[in-house]
Amino acid sequence: MTSFVSSRVGLGAALYSLGVFLFALNDALGKWLVADYGVGQLMMLRSIGAGVVLAPLIASLRVELFDFGQWRLQAARILAMAADTFAFYLATRFLPLADVMTFYMAAPLILVALSATLLGERVERFRWIAVLVGFAGVAIALRPSAASFSWPSLLALFGSTMFALGQAATRKLRRTHWLPLIVWQYVGAGLIGAATTPFSWTTPNGFDLALMFLVGVVSMACFILLTRALAMARAAVLAPLLYTEMVWATILGWLVWRDAPTWPIVAGNTIIIGSGLYVALRDARNHAAAIAAPVALAPSE
Repeated sequence: MTSFVSSRVGLGAALYSLGVFLFALNDALGKWLVADYGVGQLMMLRSIGAGVVLAPLIASLRVELFDFGQWRLQAARILAMAADTFAFYLATRFLPLADVMTFYMAAPLILVALSATLLGERVERFRWIAVLVGFAGVAIALRPSAASFSWPSLLALFGSTMFALGQAATRKLRRTHWLPLIVWQYVGAGLIGAATTPFSWTTPNGFDLALMFLVGVVSMACFILLTRALAMARAAVLAPLLYTEMVWATILGWLVWRDAPTWPIVAGNTIIIGSGLYVALRDARNHAAAIAAPVALAPSE
């Protein structure tokens, strides 16, 4: 039983890490697009892009989409995820992406706190330590500017809080099939975005329209991975993995734009990786102790 649980947690961690990588791609594409297009417009068109991929999944999996058990929690999750998306894209209009990401890296701390309070999950001391150390690494790497202390920074902090709430709700709904969670998440975000388009519509060219649809596909794949991961592992176990987005952003920046990482970025990412390795080693040691425990008790039995 212990090895089965461990394998599920390991798979959940792998899926969550892959989802965070896709977040790094999504964030960069989104910031580029909202420089010229409305946030609501991007939310609507990315939902259409996601819908093109979701439609065949709905037809093939034949999952009940209208089973609204725990509908209040599902509605709260939809609103939280839509608010997170809107706040993130709008904040990137006024702040450098690095500053926005600094505030969004508060999400692991918030998620760990929510897992202990709202979800009633056990949070070991070493996980709190790892999350705090990881956040210190983010602060060192990003070196937030003076622009961080303005109303857009409060918007970014609000967005990170909504993201954490959405993740906690996803964990709470872990017995619900992932497909309706994803479908209604994008339906909700698309409708909210569509409601704003009469006030901020800019007709996109073919290339930008394709990019908006691509953002929908990438973000949808990301949330599928996160949703599946949260069904397999505790939120507190997965939360520190959000910091790996900084590592991926650094790697992508070098590969795509040849942005050489500065020493603060190298130092910060080293700290982030170190905190992740610390958690992995502690988990491995705890797993080994759990396996060895029955053997140690065998003589007395």
